[in-house]
Amino acid sequence: MRSTGPGVAHFLRRRSSLPAWADLAWRVGLILVLIAIVLIIHWVDRDGLKDNLDNHISFIDVLYFTTVTVTTVGYGDIVPVSPQTRLFETFIVTPIRLFVWLIFLGTAYSFFLRNTLYRWRMARIQQALDNHIVVAGFGTSNSEAVRELLARGHDPHNIVVIDASEAALAEAEALGCNILCGDATRDRTLMDVRIDRACSMVVSAGRDDASILITLTARHLAPTIPISIVVRNEDNQLPARQAGATTVINPVSFAGLLLASSCTGHHIADYMADLASAGGGVKLSERTVTPEEIGKPLQAITTGVALRIYRGSQPIGYWDSAAKALQAGDQIVEILRG
Repeated sequence: MRSTGPGVAHFLRRRSSLPAWADLAWRVGLILVLIAIVLIIHWVDRDGLKDNLDNHISFIDVLYFTTVTVTTVGYGDIVPVSPQTRLFETFIVTPIRLFVWLIFLGTAYSFFLRNTLYRWRMARIQQALDNHIVVAGFGTSNSEAVRELLARGHDPHNIVVIDASEAALAEAEALGCNILCGDATRDRTLMDVRIDRACSMVVSAGRDDASILITLTARHLAPTIPISIVVRNEDNQLPARQAGATTVINPVSFAGLLLASSCTGHHIADYMADLASAGGGVKLSERTVTPEEIGKPLQAITTGVALRIYRGSQPIGYWDSAAKALQAGDQIVEILRG
């Protein structure tokens, strides 16, 4: 899981085509090739070296001197004495020594430090997650949903996107969201994003069966979390609700409703789009009744144009007699200025 802030430069990421063992092998091989080159030249030019112990340069002495000079600056027991050998040590061995150390440091970072830092950073982000929105799947529907949430003022750091596609995650990361590469149907994945502490969840996995299974898994781990799910087959709406979905959205059916409405009124579809979008002139809002509004009729509220209340799971229209006196816990659906 990674978190990025607004204004931070994002870079394209591509998974290496080499497995970890092959990546490590070519690094070790490159170091051995460099050492071999220096060893050969030292052996050919061994007359330019002096052994301060016995004044005799053997192959073992050359091997020892090569490994010492490539990895350190040497100990002084064997030293270059001829001008050409000293020039070779200065202009060839010194850059090779620096390059070998860069390979060592890069390998240590790639295989050890980066994973350690990543796990530490992930643990910190996980600990800070609370009252966040979990987005399972980042296809067309959920990507538009996330962009709409951001347009409405939601903090991208308060959104966690789960997907198995690195391309989709890169897109979500560019928006500033936390991301996790994994399978949202698994308990471990949802536990990693602290589903039990989330305020809501949006599910659109691209296939109805996968979306329903994600919903079922999430409901098992977080019995009270509101879950909105997208299903494309009308027959799957009931299974989605039985799996624990709070809201079931069928984009095909909704599009059909808009098309039918446009036949009787050319501006109805435009108005519905304004209601749903943060950039429209009007917007729909849902909130809990305030203590000052309890006992008043629905039409008496002054924050917007009241349309409906939900008392438990029962919808009550503004014309209904039950809407003449608001009660504690009622949820008000109203139209506000955009």
